[in-house]
Amino acid sequence: MTGVLSLPWLEAAIVVPFVGAAVVARLRAPGRAATEGVAFAALTLACAGLAATALAAGVPTADRWDVQRRLFGTRFWNLDELNATLLPTVTLLYLLTAVATGPTKLKRFSFPWSLASLGLQLAAFACTTPWVLIGLLAAGTVPPVVELFNRGRPVRVYAMHLGLFVALLATGWALVGRTEGPWAGALLLAAVLVRCGVFPAHVWLTDWFEHASFGRALLFVAPLTGVYAAVRLVLPVAPDWVLRSIGLVSLGTAVYAAGMATVQQEARRFFAFLFLSHASLVLVGLELHTSLTLTGSLRLWSSVILSLGGLGLTLRALEARVGRLSLTRFHGLYDQSPGLAVCFLITGLASVGFPGTAGFVAADLLVDGAVEASPWVGFAVVAAAALNGIAIVRAYFLLFTGTRHGATLPLGITWRERVAVLTLVVLLVGGGLMPQAGVVAGHRAAEQILKERQARAAE
Repeated sequence: MTGVLSLPWLEAAIVVPFVGAAVVARLRAPGRAATEGVAFAALTLACAGLAATALAAGVPTADRWDVQRRLFGTRFWNLDELNATLLPTVTLLYLLTAVATGPTKLKRFSFPWSLASLGLQLAAFACTTPWVLIGLLAAGTVPPVVELFNRGRPVRVYAMHLGLFVALLATGWALVGRTEGPWAGALLLAAVLVRCGVFPAHVWLTDWFEHASFGRALLFVAPLTGVYAAVRLVLPVAPDWVLRSIGLVSLGTAVYAAGMATVQQEARRFFAFLFLSHASLVLVGLELHTSLTLTGSLRLWSSVILSLGGLGLTLRALEARVGRLSLTRFHGLYDQSPGLAVCFLITGLASVGFPGTAGFVAADLLVDGAVEASPWVGFAVVAAAALNGIAIVRAYFLLFTGTRHGATLPLGITWRERVAVLTLVVLLVGGGLMPQAGVVAGHRAAEQILKERQARAAE
């Protein structure tokens, strides 16, 4: 077994999606493209899982398999305590999204671009070299532009904001260590806030959900790439005033977005603001940069990927049946699809830390750390979580109760959707009932981040 784990599984996890994208792009039959796309995503998940297992078991890559050193003379991609769980989690979300793509959406969901995006996402999350990471983050903004062009939708808002993100990030990192002024920290701060959609730079994200297909929109935002950029590029080098600024703006955005989610009249905008609030709460935990809050923030990060991923897949399944969903009237879809109703409620409540789910432990750690830092910060975090819970329950009642929906066609959950959403539900409930392994991994990652920050401060 040790010999198997010493193989270059990390490199394989990065390369396989690109190979899959090239293979699937040559296929013209949508059904076959979907089958091949799912197969390549599953193979990527296996490689990512084996890479994470090798790290946990302490098995190094054998010298004869050290592909990166042979090709580049150095290692640009490495697994550590931070990204070892992120890679399988993100890959699983891509795989389940592909699995849940029904026949009616095969022509609108591009499997080649999805696999290419997965490869870029994994390469970015596995990268520990700053300039290479910045290049990968920049490249990751390109597939959404192609998505919008192919759908004939406007790209100006997205291109302006994400172009600004890349420019700020590259310029800010170029100034790190070369100037004593506040410019480097300010530019990196602005880049992270734009990428995460923190107010007032949240316009691009709501516009993205409005114009992109729901599956692609979900996959682009759910991994919280901006948070990874903050952890790798900002947190180790930024002065305290930058972290305080991130925390202050993020805290305000978390409450603001949660409040906006409670009054939205369209389901996609509701989901976009719900995501904004959760992403901002993760950033709040990073700003406090204590072991407790960092652990809570990192666990909340993983929980948000799974819970909001499941919630998004449920909304996507509903859209496939009845079109764009309005939150101005009762739809009464429970009788037609009770399975989707249950999945919506479980994944939604898991995202706000309902007891017995993976989000509960993460939210508890984050709130405890926030209260220690300041009672007002703790109150704001709790208020944001409460408003998010109200928004989810309101959306549930409007979508599934209040009237009877007459349908001539069956609207029940399909086996594809059942596999995808129930897999996420099992992981969320299992992570809540047995949270020890996740908390220990999050704590080790938090300690590693704090040591890196202390080491850079001592230089």
